[in-house]
Amino acid sequence: MSFTADLSRFVDKATGKVDRVVRGIVIELGTRIIMRNPVGDTKYWKTKYPPKGYVGGRSRANWQYNFGQMPTNVLEIVDTSGSATIKSLTSGVLGAPAAGIHWIANNVDYIKPLEEGWSRQAPNGMVHVTVLEFEQVVREAANNVQ
Repeated sequence: MSFTADLSRFVDKATGKVDRVVRGIVIELGTRIIMRNPVGDTKYWKTKYPPKGYVGGRSRANWQYNFGQMPTNVLEIVDTSGSATIKSLTSGVLGAPAAGIHWIANNVDYIKPLEEGWSRQAPNGMVHVTVLEFEQVVREAANNVQ
């Protein structure tokens, strides 16, 4: 064996781990954001009926993943549990290169007020709180890689 071959094998091995760590971080951060996104809770409403035009789970369903370019559309879907949105995020991340820019974006017109505490269910937003946990998520992902 040559030094070059040994070095190449080491780089291949390390790259695989780095790729898993990066993908794990993106999936974990996206999952936290999605699950923090409030879905209408009638106990907070002033009436027993939802506001006109309200569709519960629409903003949660609109957390979109894309690699290399920010998603710009608004989806006309609903996901109150978040499971379909997390599945889509995970599928996208696992199918994308690890190195590069991973986008997680939401384009519903009321996402900014939600992020700024408009909902009592997420008074500190979703993204802001998750960004504060970034270092912890990275540390955990690096420690858990096999």
